[in-house]
Amino acid sequence: MTRTKVAVIGSGNIGTDLMIKVLRTAEHLEMGALVGIDADSDGLARARRLGVPTTHDGVEGLIAMPGFDEIAIVFDATSAKAHAHNAARLRPYGKRLIDLTPAALGPYVVPAVNLEQHLDADNVNMVTCGGQATIPVVAAIGAVAPVAYAEIVASIASKSAGPGTRANIDEFTETTSAAIVEVGGARRGKAIIVLNPAEPPLIMRDTVLALVGTPDFDPVEPIREAVAAMVAAVAEYVPGYRLKQEVQVTPVPADQPLETLLAPGTDRPTHQVSVFLEVEGAAHYLPAYAGNLDIMTSAALRVGERMAARDAARGPGADSGRGTTRRHVEAAS
Repeated sequence: MTRTKVAVIGSGNIGTDLMIKVLRTAEHLEMGALVGIDADSDGLARARRLGVPTTHDGVEGLIAMPGFDEIAIVFDATSAKAHAHNAARLRPYGKRLIDLTPAALGPYVVPAVNLEQHLDADNVNMVTCGGQATIPVVAAIGAVAPVAYAEIVASIASKSAGPGTRANIDEFTETTSAAIVEVGGARRGKAIIVLNPAEPPLIMRDTVLALVGTPDFDPVEPIREAVAAMVAAVAEYVPGYRLKQEVQVTPVPADQPLETLLAPGTDRPTHQVSVFLEVEGAAHYLPAYAGNLDIMTSAALRVGERMAARDAARGPGADSGRGTTRRHVEAAS
């Protein structure tokens, strides 16, 4: 079987873990390059030991590599600001980009919810770790009853938040909140991240609080069943993803103030749904407690695998808009 060659930009924790996932578990992908900016990084050293081509000259080094023309998909595991630059440099070459930063230049993709809608996109955004963990649950709840407000809290070990994660915290809240609405279907969304300094480090925990309107039926069992089915769907590509306890669905008291949480014109919710999740990492490269990073690389791998499988099924030449070579770009410039 012919595999699709991919590059990973970013030789830090996320990029290195993604590289190892591609090498160990991918069915349709083949590592073509690991790209960094620190020649002495552990990720680049590990890639060299594993026989993966490397460059420490960033996206410019990737473009200059001998095998660049063969690479069809590029994963970007850098930062929101760096992704804007990388996307602009790669755009003329027809590469497909899977963005693991909160830059959100392309459509938000959460594999269990909307992957099939965006398989032809040139640049897809993987939202955030908190988004990947919680938006499927918001969508599952919304399939049963309209979600007027959804609030998510992602609690991660401080040790699993490297420089890139910390630099992106503002973008995390903005991107996740927007995706809760756009992908999860909530009328209004809110995202909070907590860097927990506890020792020993704690596994990623996520809480979803949703306010829903169900005046005509009892939503308890339908919501629990929908959430359980969605958790199983996510666990297919993130094995450490699980419910921490039974989903709680409780009536909203008539005197509970909600006005500041709701968008103008929203009917008053009738029930509050609370979902408690845990994400344990696969420990391919990162510690098991770093589920926040593992869910990002696992979700991105799922997207890349599905894109490559669909392109392979279409056959050679089916997607004529991609694969522009360096020679074509140089000739046009």
